Amino acid sequence: MKILGVDIGGSGIKGAPVDTEKGELAAGRHRISTPQPATPEAVANVVAEIVRYFEWQGPIGCTFPAVIKDGVAYSAANVDDAWVGVNGQELLVYKTNCPVLLLNDADAAGIAEMEFGAGKGHSGVVIVLTFGTGIGSAIFVNGHLLPNTEFGHMEVRGKDAEHRAADRIRKDEDLSWEEWAERVNEFLNRMELLFSPDLFIIGGGVSKKHTKYLHLLKTRAKIVPAQMRNEAGIIGAALAAKVLAPLPEAKS
Repeated sequence: MKILGVDIGGSGIKGAPVDTEKGELAAGRHRISTPQPATPEAVANVVAEIVRYFEWQGPIGCTFPAVIKDGVAYSAANVDDAWVGVNGQELLVYKTNCPVLLLNDADAAGIAEMEFGAGKGHSGVVIVLTFGTGIGSAIFVNGHLLPNTEFGHMEVRGKDAEHRAADRIRKDEDLSWEEWAERVNEFLNRMELLFSPDLFIIGGGVSKKHTKYLHLLKTRAKIVPAQMRNEAGIIGAALAAKVLAPLPEAKS
């Protein structure tokens, strides 16, 4: 089964058809810079452009950097505040003329990792953390997702954790890998205190550099790099949108 996955980010919006049986892209991804300001209308128009690029007709899974409940955005991270309270799912259905499932971006990445990546086959409590512009999170208990956790906004030393330990902060403050890992460890220790996870999966853009810092992270739980890399959001969104696909007709 092929479903179009779209990943909306603060700097780029990218999409591709996904083979949901194999957990891989079925075509090269198409990327368009996120419009500024990233208002609902402007972002929805870009998603529609991606749909037209692939001449797509069918279910679409779409990620968004916010708390999403029943298609409605309850926050807005790295996009325009005008998104808060908007039913983005209905807007995208209108713009694309396709069935759409809208979900939190880190939740989508977590779904991909659990089904086809570093979390495949793992039971217990698994926490997926994406370090990039901010810190995204997804938590799974025996394979079941608890949506919209947003652990990156947990307070650490008077700030959101992502304002101390996101990969963007490492770059902006020119932190060494050791200095950055110290901040990440403080965040991970807080997560362990609250949730006692069995496995941490570290994703986001920084995951491809895991040889530089993973050995510096100290947790009781096992800690591994994500495997799906920059395709995680697209693939996870498509996997989540399988619920929109029509059931195959029963053979007579």
